[in-house]
Order: sequence, then C-alpha cells, then structure tokens
Amino acid sequence: MSRLRVALVQLAADQDVAANVDRAVALVTRAGELRPRLIALPEMFLYRGPAAGLRESATDLPGPMTAPFADLARTLDTWILLGSLAERSDDPQRPYNTSVLVDPAGRICVTYRKRHLFDVSIDDGPSDRESARTTPGHESVVAVMRGAAEEADVRIGLSICFDLRFPELYRELTAAGAVVLAVPANFTEATGRDHWEVLLRARAIENGAFVIAPAQCGTGGGVPTHGRSMIVDPWGIVIAQAPDGPGVVAADLDLDRVVQVRRQLPTQPER
Repeated sequence: MSRLRVALVQLAADQDVAANVDRAVALVTRAGELRPRLIALPEMFLYRGPAAGLRESATDLPGPMTAPFADLARTLDTWILLGSLAERSDDPQRPYNTSVLVDPAGRICVTYRKRHLFDVSIDDGPSDRESARTTPGHESVVAVMRGAAEEADVRIGLSICFDLRFPELYRELTAAGAVVLAVPANFTEATGRDHWEVLLRARAIENGAFVIAPAQCGTGGGVPTHGRSMIVDPWGIVIAQAPDGPGVVAADLDLDRVVQVRRQLPTQPER
C-alpha cells in the first residue's frame, strides 16, 4: 500500500517579510517533527500587503527567499511546496504569483505561475484586481515527486487560490496524471465561509484525487482571510482540517484510494 504523509502549514503573514520567513521556518520545522514526505505552505506566505511592498518582496528563483527552505528540505529530508511568493517578471510593476516545489536535496523541482487572477467585486465584501499587480502565468504544471510515497513516484498538480474556481484546469492536471492536487490559498473570509470547502471537495470528487489546501488565516493587507487549511480524499471526505489560527495539520494519503475511487466512479479525462 502506497502512502504519502502530508503536512500543511497555516500562516497569518503580514507586511514584514523577515518576520514572515521566521514564522514559516518555525512552522515548517514543527511540521517536520511529524516526518512528512511533503510540507506545503499557503499562497503569498512571504508577504501580504500593499502592491508596492509586493514588488519589493519579489525574488528570483532560486534566490535568497527560497534558500532557507532549500536548507530545511535537506535537513528534514522532505519535499516542500512554497505555496506562492512574488517572482520577478519582465514587468517590474507586476511580478508573477509563483508556487515553488523544492525536493529533498534542496533543488527547485518545478515552478507554477498562477493562471487565474483574483479580479472580483463582492457586494459588501472585497473588491480587488490582482491583475493590476501580478503577471499571469499560462502553463499547467504537474510535478513528479520521485520516491515520495514509500519509494513510489507521486504526480502532483499545482494550482493557486482563485484557480480553484476553474474546474477545467484540474481536468488538465488529472489528464496529465496528477493524483494529488495542491491549492495553496489566501482565500477571503467573505467568500471562504460559503465556497472554500464546497469547491475543494468538488475538485476532489470530480477528479478522484486528493486535494491539499494550505491557507492563510487572520487579516493580511487589510482583508480578513478564511483559514481552515484542509485535506480532502478522492471521495470528497475532509480527512484533516486546521483550526483557526497559525499551525500545522497533517494526514496520511492512501494513494491506493485514488485507484479504488476512479474504478468505482470513472469520471476522469481519459474516458
């Protein structure tokens, strides 16, 4: 039986990049005590605040902002998903919103640039245009985590926050072999209380895949966020959920469960 132990880090990042790095390192270290094969951080774990600060926090990949986590990956002998951070682009005013997967040797395995940007106006809620400060990506990414589950390879499909509302992206990832779908997020409280769990469970059920969703909590950039980091199995059952506040939540993913569910409910793209 093939199992993948996953630990999700829930953070309350603010505008202090150095402090956010320290908080993230401390929680990743704490997660490492559970001996997971994958530790996942939320979207924008390095900085939440005004656009000017976001541009200042933008980094090259690899770079000084990824180095501490490369060291941790080597020390803990685990994969680390840096949920997302600001990556420099050709437009200095609009960095990418980029997810980074680091392997146990401390090397960047793959990167994924957020495709669907948060351009919304919610009645009595947040109004935002992420596209005004962020350059969108255009490629879907499925990473192969070599030997991650009891010496077996695991394919993980990458996405970020608002991507969750576009089911066709997850069909692409599943068609490319993903059995785990990652959704690091900074979901607002206004939308999260009604949509977060529903959408995560729907993506799991539609694709017969595990969904792992590390989230921000607290108030960042003046906007309250939902938290409730979550792990959902391929049947749509929530098998782990973080309480309110920063912390770590973990679960063992029985990857044979993906095969069982897809056999019973053959809804995958290969049909």
